[in-house]
Amino acid sequence: MIKLKSITTKLPLILTFCLLSTTNILPTTAVEICEINPKKANYQIANHDHKNRRDRNRRYDHQYEIDGEDGRTGRNGRDGQNQTITANGSPINLELSGTNGEDGEDGENAFRPRCRSKKRDNSRSTIRATKGGDGGKGGKGGKGGNGGSLTIYYSSIADLQKIFVRANGGEGGRGGRGGKGTRGCNCRRSRWEEKICQGTPGKPNYKCKKKVYRCYDGRDGRDGGDGSDGKRGSLGTLSIINSQEPLRNDRPKTTTTISQLSTQKINLSKNKWYIRQGATALLAPGSIITDQYREFDRRLEGSLQLNWQEKKPLSNFANQKVTLTLSDNEQIDINFPENLWVDGNAQLQNQLTTYTVNYAIPKQDVTKLKVAEFTGTGKNLNLKIVDLARRSDLINTKFKVKYRGRDSFDGFGYQTFYEGTMPDSLVTRNYNRFTLDLGKLQMSSKAIRSGTEVEIEVIAIRSLGERSTQQTLRLKSTIPRNR
Repeated sequence: MIKLKSITTKLPLILTFCLLSTTNILPTTAVEICEINPKKANYQIANHDHKNRRDRNRRYDHQYEIDGEDGRTGRNGRDGQNQTITANGSPINLELSGTNGEDGEDGENAFRPRCRSKKRDNSRSTIRATKGGDGGKGGKGGKGGNGGSLTIYYSSIADLQKIFVRANGGEGGRGGRGGKGTRGCNCRRSRWEEKICQGTPGKPNYKCKKKVYRCYDGRDGRDGGDGSDGKRGSLGTLSIINSQEPLRNDRPKTTTTISQLSTQKINLSKNKWYIRQGATALLAPGSIITDQYREFDRRLEGSLQLNWQEKKPLSNFANQKVTLTLSDNEQIDINFPENLWVDGNAQLQNQLTTYTVNYAIPKQDVTKLKVAEFTGTGKNLNLKIVDLARRSDLINTKFKVKYRGRDSFDGFGYQTFYEGTMPDSLVTRNYNRFTLDLGKLQMSSKAIRSGTEVEIEVIAIRSLGERSTQQTLRLKSTIPRNR
C-alpha cells in the first residue's frame, strides 16, 4: 500500500513530462531527431547467425552511422594430386578430384546511429538527420580445386581400359549474404521559424528577423550485396606416352644476350604432342576426366649459332637480350628487343640454325632526321633533310607532307594547299641526304611563289624488315623573294 501511494503521488509529474515532450516547442540550441516508427527501424538490426566482429557496445554510444564490414572470401579448394603411372594390365583405381571451395562469410549488419537531439549551428538553416549505416557485402565463395593431371606410360593401348580415374573439379563455395542496412534518423519537424536578434535590446542597433529552418530525414542505409558463388574446378587432364622410358625435360624457349650467342651454341628441345579427343573411351568405363587429351609424338631438338656481319663491332650490342624459340620444324627463331632493328636471315641444316646479322641499328638512330635547307621558289622549291645517324642506305623511308601557306600582304590566315603522301618520283636520296621537290606537288602556284609564309609538316615513315616507326619534322619559314 505504501509503494502504491508513492507511485500515485509521482504520476502527475510523469504525465506532465510526456505532454511537454510531445509539443512542438524546441529549444533554440537543439534539433529534436527521432525515429518515426521505432519498431520498423529495428527490423534491420542483427538478424544473422554469426557474431558481429566489432564491439557491440558501439551501437549505443555513437552519433554517426557505422557501416558493416564486408564478409571474408572463402578459401579456394585444393587441386587434385598429379599422378604418373605405367599401365601393365593390372587394375588401377585413382582418385584425383579437387576439393570444394569454402563458403564466403556473410557481410556484417550495419550499426544504427543514436537518434537524439543535435546541437544546431545557427548560421546554417538546413539540418540533415544522421543517415543509416550500409550493410557489409557478402564474401565471395572460394573456387573449387581443379582435378589432377594423369600421365600414363604404356606398351599396349588396351591396358588403359584397366585404369579407373576420377578427376572431378571441386564445387565452388557459396557466396555470403549481404549484411542489413539500418534506418536513418528522422526529423520531428521538417520546417519552423525562429526569431533571431542582434545588438543590444533597447538600443538603435538592436534588430530582429525571422529565420526559417528546415530538417531533412537521414537516408536509410543500403543492404550489402550477396557475394558471388565460387567457380567449379575444371576436370583433370590425361597425357599418354607409348614408351617405357620417361620423357626428358624440355627447354623450348630461352632468353640470352648477343655476347653469349657469339661465343657458344644454344641448344633447345621440346616434346611434341598431338591433341586428340576421347580420353574417357581410352580408360575404364565411368572414368571422369577431360575428354581432350595429349598423345606424345616425338622429341624435337635444335641449336643456334650467330654469324655477325654488321660493320659495327658486336661489342656495341653485347648486352642486348634476345629470345630464342624452337619451332616444330626444329629451326630456332630469334626475336630481338624493340630498341634494336636487325636485318638478317636464318639457315637450317641438320638441326643447326645459323642466323646471320647483316645490319643492326639502335632504334634511337632511326629517328635522327633533321631539316637541313629550304631553298628555291616556284617549281624549284625544295626541302632538304639530312640523316645524322647516316644509316639511310639501309632504312626504307617514305614521306607524308602537309603544306600550309599565306600571303604576308593579304592578312588572311594559313591555308592548306597540300596534304598527303610525297610521291617517290619527287624524292631523291644522295647517301644520307633527302631532297623533297615541293614545287612540283599538285597545288596552287600562289602557294609556292616568293614571299609566301609557309608552315610545313613532314612525317618520315622509316622501316627495316618488320620494324617501323615515324618521325615528325616541322618548318615555319618564308619563300625567298626573287632578286
